[in-house]
Amino acid sequence: MTEPVRCVTEIEIRYAETDQMGVVHHANYVIWFELARTRLCAMSGYTYADIERLGYLLMVTAVELSYRRPARYGETVEVTCWGDRLASRGVSFAYEVRRGDALLATGRTEHIWIAAESGKPSRMPEQLRTPFERLAGRAATPEGAAGA
Repeated sequence: MTEPVRCVTEIEIRYAETDQMGVVHHANYVIWFELARTRLCAMSGYTYADIERLGYLLMVTAVELSYRRPARYGETVEVTCWGDRLASRGVSFAYEVRRGDALLATGRTEHIWIAAESGKPSRMPEQLRTPFERLAGRAATPEGAAGA
């Protein structure tokens, strides 16, 4: 078992992402998570668009987010994303948001595989198993471990 692949995405905080106090509005962290997760999936060799062309969707079933320190307009932060758990019907990703050495926020998202044609939960597409196992740094866990 190896360490999971980590994707670091740099975000320059825009004025539109802040509230009246110049602090990043809490909803923007979830958007940043999506950006980092999308880039991590592309590192598997399959972009989200590729996954959808295969006839599958990764539906978000849960979001966890803990704020530690504020991020502010004009700062640059780094959002790190990695595969946290992998199961036959689901996957979860973990996140950290940092400004330099300061940890600003942590989070996690849970997802299930959906067959686009039926709209019903599905097993992970077989051709994605190896690429996603590489991202997670380990073999798949038994069914049911990650939102399955």
